[in-house]
Amino acid sequence: MLSALRCQGLFASMHPLLIYIHGFLSSPQSIKAQQTRQYIERLQLPIQLFIPQLSNYPMPAYQQLRAMVETARAENSARQIALIGSSLGGFMATVLAEAYGLKALVINPAVKPYEISAVLGENTNPYTNETFVLTHSDIEALHRLEVQTLSKPEQIKVLLQTGDETLDYRKAVSYYQGCPQVVEEGGDHGFQNFESHLPEAFNFLELV
Repeated sequence: MLSALRCQGLFASMHPLLIYIHGFLSSPQSIKAQQTRQYIERLQLPIQLFIPQLSNYPMPAYQQLRAMVETARAENSARQIALIGSSLGGFMATVLAEAYGLKALVINPAVKPYEISAVLGENTNPYTNETFVLTHSDIEALHRLEVQTLSKPEQIKVLLQTGDETLDYRKAVSYYQGCPQVVEEGGDHGFQNFESHLPEAFNFLELV
């Protein structure tokens, strides 16, 4: 996988690299991922955006992301790397931000995804139509990844909407204490009007 990415020149650019991490049962075609792409293209920002199609299984997905960050760092240690993650992607972005000292924007992030037993068993990704089965060992992998205490909370900005029907936003408010937070009344898990937050998000990530 990484060798193919190198052939595409993904990590050869000197421009900042922004990795968008989609959530569970999602894909690079998700609305927020495409809004991020359209924002960069509309303003013609000198940013290289990568929105990988991640494995449906938690640990392989994390290993994919870690390999991307490490490869980018190996090819250019001075290159700026930033993250945007939604839902489970927000959890992954948090783990990576802590491990590699990166700035991240997380949107309605999953705080303790290993507690969501509803994902056990057979699932079908509506974007790819791929059917897969999650076991307790898959969920336990998320538990092992969890960051207990953020060492640099100022590096992570959190966008939350109280109308999130999938996750309890109050858990994120508590977990991300010390992080810049935007909590909007209403909305939903998809985070309505995300595109209106992109200018401030890119400023926070120091991409503009």
